[in-house]
Amino acid sequence: MSGHSKWASIKHKKGAIDAKRGKIFTKIIKEITVAARMGGGDVEANPRLRTIVLKAKDANMPKDNIERAIKKGTGDLDGVSYTEGMYEGYGSGGVAILVETLTDNKNRTAADVRSIFAKAGGNLGETGCVSYMFARKGIITFSAETCDEDKIFNAALEAGAEDVSNDDGTIEVITEPDDFESVLNALEAAGFTREMAEISMIADQRLTLDDEKTRKVLRLIDKLEDNDDVQNVYSNMDVPDDFDHEAE
Repeated sequence: MSGHSKWASIKHKKGAIDAKRGKIFTKIIKEITVAARMGGGDVEANPRLRTIVLKAKDANMPKDNIERAIKKGTGDLDGVSYTEGMYEGYGSGGVAILVETLTDNKNRTAADVRSIFAKAGGNLGETGCVSYMFARKGIITFSAETCDEDKIFNAALEAGAEDVSNDDGTIEVITEPDDFESVLNALEAAGFTREMAEISMIADQRLTLDDEKTRKVLRLIDKLEDNDDVQNVYSNMDVPDDFDHEAE
């Protein structure tokens, strides 16, 4: 049973940096708006909205911001209409990269993403060129320092989790997207405090590159994530927790 994703942890740490830049709130507000537009503003009746509101709360987004974003999605407040998009490509060393976007101008976003890939030594590919390497999964993480791995393992599997693993002190519980909420609720009801919970994309297999290529891919991912229209970036690159991103 080895379905965990180191990249999920790296992406989560990167998210904390984005929060300091003020970007993560903007991205989450877009997700909330789209979810409310598609499935209604009732959090209890809209699973996608519930998941994103959970993400917003984990990012310490104020309640007023969440409520305004929902009202923009339902039309109770004026707001921008966003379109979802997915771009697929390759980074240095043949690393597969998926880019999820929400935009009010698809032409602008497509041009921006293509330019970022080209300038960072990557290549934007055709639809389907790498997405088959990934699967959408629920990811819930806990600290092994404060949580008992065996107890989480038993509780998670009993609740319907697909996989449980311990990677360098982080216990990761993997679920099917439809089982994400029930597993999370069961674990929290059992007294476990999560570090992170989200629905993400996990690569079936991961690539390990040399340091130079790893940094090159990370720079590409950073550039993509800095774009206002980009919501999430996923990669099948394996990056050690102690990797020095800045060293040359």
